[in-house]
Amino acid sequence: MAMLRMTLQTQLVLRALLEDPARQRYGLELCELAGLPSGTIYPILARLEQVGWVDSTWEDPAVHEQAGRPRRRFYRITNDGAEQARDALARAYRSRRQPLPGWAARPATDGGAS
Repeated sequence: MAMLRMTLQTQLVLRALLEDPARQRYGLELCELAGLPSGTIYPILARLEQVGWVDSTWEDPAVHEQAGRPRRRFYRITNDGAEQARDALARAYRSRRQPLPGWAARPATDGGAS
């Protein structure tokens, strides 16, 4: 399975999908859940679909025509994708909890005395 860059935005989308893994959600619904704009969500969903973590299907045309709105594309995390996402999120969480290496730490201030 291809490696996916685990950006904060990707993590937010995965968490939204994992809230109810069996449920199909449309893009703007995911925007709301993740708190991200559509211009951020849709490229992430495309990458998740490319690596096989997410499947998508188009809404039946009769449904959107009857509702008088544009056709929706629904996304659902796959079983394998859910497992991979949980592992990736756990690794990302652990990596943020690590202390900074010495070279990344800010120098201590001595209160201005030089």
